[in-house]
Order: sequence, then C-alpha cells, then structure tokens
Amino acid sequence: MKSLAQIQTTPPAQADKTACKQGLEAFHQQLYKLQNVFYANGSYGLLIILQGMDTSGKDGTIRHVMSCMNPMGLLVKSFKKPTEEELKHDFLWRIYPYFPRTGMIQVFNRSYYEDLIVPMVLGSLSEERINHRFRLINTLEEHLMQNNIHILKFFLHISREEQTVRIKERLTIPRKRWKYDQADEQAANQWADYQSAYNEIINRCDALPWHIIPADKRWYRNYKVAEILTQHLEQLDLQYPDT
Repeated sequence: MKSLAQIQTTPPAQADKTACKQGLEAFHQQLYKLQNVFYANGSYGLLIILQGMDTSGKDGTIRHVMSCMNPMGLLVKSFKKPTEEELKHDFLWRIYPYFPRTGMIQVFNRSYYEDLIVPMVLGSLSEERINHRFRLINTLEEHLMQNNIHILKFFLHISREEQTVRIKERLTIPRKRWKYDQADEQAANQWADYQSAYNEIINRCDALPWHIIPADKRWYRNYKVAEILTQHLEQLDLQYPDT
C-alpha cells in the first residue's frame, strides 16, 4: 500500500536542474511530432488527469508541458466546485461531455476524483455512497480503456512547507494575486484530511496506476510529466494512415 508520507516531494539527489530543463525542451519537440501522428492516426484518445493539493502546480504543468502541442488536438477542462445545475444530476453528469474522442488528447485540471476527495474530507456522504463512487470510477476507467481511451493519472505531490510558500506568493506577487482564494488556506488547514483522502484514492483506484510526481521543484515536475507522456505516446507506435 502506497503512503504519500513516505514518498518524497523533492527531486532525487541526482536530478540536475539544467539537464531537466534541456530535457524538457527535447520532449517538447518529440511531443509535437507524437501528437501530430496521434491525431492523424485516430486509433486512440488520451485522457490526462492532473490532481494535487492546492498550489501543487496543475495550471503550470499544463502550460509548461503541453503548450508545445497543436491546439486542434488538445483540449483542457478545469473542474471547479459543482454549479447549482450540476448538483441536480449524478456526480459524473458534468464529466461525460469532456471525455476525448479518438485522436484527441483531453486534459482534466482536477477531475471526477474531486467528487470523492471533497465529500471524504467534509464527511458529507455516507460510507456506502463513497464506496459506490469508488466502484463506479474504477468501472468507468475500465470502460474507457476498453473503448481505446487511454488514461494517464498524475498526482502532483508537494510538501506542506512548499504549499505555505506558494500561498504566500499568491498574496505578495502581483501576477499571481488573482489565483489567491481563501479556500486555499482553509484546505491547507485540513492538510492531514486531504492527504488521507488522496492516500485512499491512490490505493483504491489503482487498476490504472497513478504517477506520483515530486512537485516541490517546478522544473522537475514539468520534466517528469513530459517524460511519462512522451514515453506513453511512443509505446503506442502509431503510424500515419495510408492516403
């Protein structure tokens, strides 16, 4: 059983910042080519799920890793607190329209996993309903894979100390001020509860493995996500269709 408390949030000792930044540039060139053939081939869709504590860098990962791709084949959806209309439906209702078709790469900035994490932390659902959601999500991901929609799940793993630094940055750096929300600090005060919820999710929804990314250093976070994404697309060994 995985425990986030036992997984480091900092890069391994041998990681070099300059080398990782150069490596990211190389991955950008490769990802541009791979996405092009992925789109043209049209055999698979790809869903990329980004989860993590507040300030873990989901927006930054999208910007620094995926901006090299052609926007014709890449879509991003951010899932925030459900609206009044969304709450009138089952919790997956708002998600269904955004699953990718074949040839497309869809990025979820947060996802249906929020509908496990939040009620687990707040205690707003019974254990029976929480367990139902676990079963349903596992079935959903199996269903997508059976229909040629691949899924890459990333948990951006930061330390409590780094989160504190980043919340302060949002208060003091003008270009980041718009990101500040009092809810960030409220969530920070519930650090242990959120970590416990994520631990359970990572272990109970692991038929498709989670990639736990040390995210205290942005340069390493970006490098690792780009590396995993590149490797996944390469192993598909796709070719352009015959004309």
